[in-house]
Amino acid sequence: MVAKRRKKRKLFSPIYLTLVLLVLYLPILMVVIYSFNSGRTIGAWQGFTTSWYTRLMNNALMGDALRNSLLLAALSAGLAGTVGTLGAIGLARGHLRGAGAIESLATLPIMIPELVLGMAYLALFTAAGVKLGMGALVLTHTTFCIPYVFINVKSRLIGMDPALEEAARDLGASPMRVLRDITLPLVLPAVVSGMMLSAAMSLDDVVISFFVTSAETTTLPLKIYTGLRSGGTPEINAISTLMLGVIFICVALSQLITARSEKKMHSSRRG
Repeated sequence: MVAKRRKKRKLFSPIYLTLVLLVLYLPILMVVIYSFNSGRTIGAWQGFTTSWYTRLMNNALMGDALRNSLLLAALSAGLAGTVGTLGAIGLARGHLRGAGAIESLATLPIMIPELVLGMAYLALFTAAGVKLGMGALVLTHTTFCIPYVFINVKSRLIGMDPALEEAARDLGASPMRVLRDITLPLVLPAVVSGMMLSAAMSLDDVVISFFVTSAETTTLPLKIYTGLRSGGTPEINAISTLMLGVIFICVALSQLITARSEKKMHSSRRG
C-alpha cells in the first residue's frame, strides 16, 4: 500500500510541476517568440524576422525611455542600498525598544498595493509642491526598494557570529571601525543582492511611476504600456524580451551572490 502511494506521488509530482511551470512561463515564452514575428499584429504568426529589434535600436523615443529607466533603477537601488543597510544594522545592533514594530514598518511598502502607494505619493507631492518627474520617481522607487535591501541585510546579520564584532571591540576598535572593517564587508553580499533585486523591481514598475511621472520623463515600462493601449506591434514584444532578460539576470545574480554568501558563512562556522 505504501509502495503504491509512493509510486503515485512519483508520477503526480512531475506532472504537477510541469503544469505549474507552463502556467507561469508559457505567457513569457509567447512574448519572446512573437518578438521575432514578421507580421505587425500581436498573436498572428507570419514568419521569422529580427527586424523589430533593429527598429527598436533606431527608435529615439524608446532609447530615451530606456535611459530614464536605467538611471532611475541605478539611483533608487543605490539610495535603497544605503538606507536599507544602515537601517538593518542599526535595528539589529541597536537593541531598540519596539524593534519588531519598526521592522514591520520598514517592510510595509512591499505589502501596500501599488495603486494605493502611487496615489499616496501623488497626494503628498502635490500638497508639498514637489514637481513631478525624475526626482519624484527616485523618491518613490527608493521607498519601495528599501525593504528588499533591509530584509536581505537583516537576514545576513541574524546569521552572523556576534563574537566577531565583540572581539574587535575588545581589542579596542571603535564602533565606526567595527562597522567599516567587520560588519560592512560581511554583509556586502546581502547588500549587493538586495540592490540587484531593487533594480529589477524599479525596472518593472508601472503603476507607481504612472502617478508621479511627468510628460518630460517617461520610463520604459510606461512607454510599453502606452504602446499596448494603442494596439502595439512586435516591437513591444522585442523590448519586453530585452527587459525580461535584464530582470532575469539581476535576479539570477542576486540569488548567486546570496547562495555563495551563505556557503561561505557555513564553511567559516565549520572551520
